[in-house]
Amino acid sequence: MGLSLLGGGFDYSAAAQDEFDDWYDTEHIPERLRIKGFINAVRWVGAANPKISLAIYDIESLAVLQKPEYIAVSPAHFSPWATRMLVQKCKRLCRFNCNQVSPGDQIAPDNAQGLLVSAMNVAPEADAEFNEWYDKEHLPRLAAVPGVLSARRFVSPGVGHKYVATYHLTSPEVCESAAWKEASTTPWTQKMQPHLSDRLRLVLRRYVRATPLPG
Repeated sequence: MGLSLLGGGFDYSAAAQDEFDDWYDTEHIPERLRIKGFINAVRWVGAANPKISLAIYDIESLAVLQKPEYIAVSPAHFSPWATRMLVQKCKRLCRFNCNQVSPGDQIAPDNAQGLLVSAMNVAPEADAEFNEWYDKEHLPRLAAVPGVLSARRFVSPGVGHKYVATYHLTSPEVCESAAWKEASTTPWTQKMQPHLSDRLRLVLRRYVRATPLPG
């Protein structure tokens, strides 16, 4: 069984920067990393808009999200601080609960400074060819672009975006390079485009805390 991914993205333009960072860094992420089955946690911010926030977590399996310890910190049981931040101050952009299908058991690299997240749904009649295209052409071509440290693909068993891909990069600019554009422009890619919907593309840079942690 491969690893899984949990991710949550927000526009936190209405929140104070220092309070949002303090909440995320001192409450939200630590309470998840204390749960057995969470492997890592990394925060990212929009490369063009730093008020876009995404955190992704490699987890052993989606079963981790059914543990009492996780349910105790999930939306139904948010702390007052989490409720203030996520419910009152932030606009949710995405949430991913998905299983890694390629390579299957790869953990995110520690040294990435950029991240591209691509998510979409696919017309049912094109689903089989979409998976063949992604596995045989699209993911391998992008993985070979200079500056790409990791290329992973995920499938969600639930609602929302069915397909998610993450590309860990040496910098956010990698996915705007000529090599990237060449790798992602092929006749097969163009054939698949009309069958894709609900597309989400987030180009991010690694979050760096501006001030020391409280205490």
